[in-house]
Amino acid sequence: MATLTVWKFKTADGADNALKKLQDLQKEQLIEVLDAAIVYWPTGRKRPKTYQAMDTVSAGLLGGAFWGMLFGLIFFIPFLGLAVGAAAGALSGHFTDYGINDDFIKEVQSKVTEGTSALFLLTGKVTLDKVEAAFSDEEKGELIQSNLTHEQEAKLREDFGAEHSSEPTA
Repeated sequence: MATLTVWKFKTADGADNALKKLQDLQKEQLIEVLDAAIVYWPTGRKRPKTYQAMDTVSAGLLGGAFWGMLFGLIFFIPFLGLAVGAAAGALSGHFTDYGINDDFIKEVQSKVTEGTSALFLLTGKVTLDKVEAAFSDEEKGELIQSNLTHEQEAKLREDFGAEHSSEPTA
């Protein structure tokens, strides 16, 4: 079963630094990072910037469609005005199917502000105590977590997932 977590960091580069550390821990087989995306909000910018952190060709499980829609719902739709209100409601209802509800969205909106960053992770197996021990108190982020059920995970992969295969393609 996969777990979707969001980690908020006190600096604009905190999420990127954490992902680099998690990728090293993945090489040690202490965590399985299935997909990741980062939101960072540099000081002085009106809006945050986002990017999918995994290689979408080989490792990215969900692809840009999921992350783009989620980040649009959380960070950009409110800036577009009332004309997209119905679309925002439809998207919000759609994400509820994956355990991402209005409270989750509002909490992320309120916590990821100018000068901060967030790491959105879809993870598999985790050796929690060793992963936690790898981060100093200064490096640790604040956790906002949304656990996915097997059904939510399957639906997420069906609706947004790239074909995920360990076999090389010709």
